[in-house]
Amino acid sequence: MNENLIIGVDIGGTTIKIAFVLDQGEIVEKWEIPTNKSNKGVSIIPDIAASIKLKMVQYSIKKETVLGIGVGAPGPVNRQTGILYTGVNIGWDEPVALRDELQQLTGLPVVIENDANVAAIGEMWKGAGDGARDVVCVTLGTGVGGGVIVNGDIAHGVKGAAGEIGHITAVPENGYYCNCGKYGCLETVASATGVIRLAMDALKESNAPSTLREVLAVTGQLSSKEIFDAATMGDLVATQVVQKLSFYLGLALANLGGALNPEKIVIGGGVSQSGDTLLNPLREKFKQFAFSTVAESTTIEVATLGNDAGVIGAAWLIKEKH
Repeated sequence: MNENLIIGVDIGGTTIKIAFVLDQGEIVEKWEIPTNKSNKGVSIIPDIAASIKLKMVQYSIKKETVLGIGVGAPGPVNRQTGILYTGVNIGWDEPVALRDELQQLTGLPVVIENDANVAAIGEMWKGAGDGARDVVCVTLGTGVGGGVIVNGDIAHGVKGAAGEIGHITAVPENGYYCNCGKYGCLETVASATGVIRLAMDALKESNAPSTLREVLAVTGQLSSKEIFDAATMGDLVATQVVQKLSFYLGLALANLGGALNPEKIVIGGGVSQSGDTLLNPLREKFKQFAFSTVAESTTIEVATLGNDAGVIGAAWLIKEKH
């Protein structure tokens, strides 16, 4: 394991995924640590550095054999200065000098990028993108992230906020409040929490019998998986929820398709695990709303790398950008 290793780091709201990756993109060892969001996330970077150092000692990995650390972080970043402007889901509400602090603590070169962007790169390089050079990736997890790849590289925009697909306004009036401070963002209806919110509202508005009521009565809460499972089984309320989600997401993706005409739109994150229950209505809505050329030439695929997309994409940053 001691040659041309890259360390990939993917900072999430619940856990931080870390991996040793070979420069061809193959993971040789991966692990997770909890994301400590207390005190505005002050210990997140020291925790990452300590965990990496510990693993390097355990596996007798010399610093000279590590090419660098690539990091995916949840928020808009400036790859040139190495600053993350804000990471609301992990308690970072002020700009953080993520690259410099991690370099200082580990003594290794660091390149940072938005977490959804690195997941997109991972899928382009080793996953469902399958080598396509024009790809839009949408991650439906705790939030909704996105990455836009144009001609083989990430689109950043003037302040690193290109690809913030989760904050496209999907519900222009009477939308739910979003962590970003706006109302009606795609994230509020298409993330795991958004799907649950839609289901809770649907249960209030409908008297139809639903297994979701029974789940709520027993556990007091719902998961997005339970909602999709119920829809797969033909539950009326759950099916309406998935249709509503597909409407919002299909419209947003069709509009992105009109702007970018990617070869593939890759859907990842926990919500994408629901397979055809989501994909079929989503593809239908996309075709309904997309410009005809886009509807014919852009395909919607499910991500194949799962939770590994971020660490693999983060490794690519070191391989290609350092």
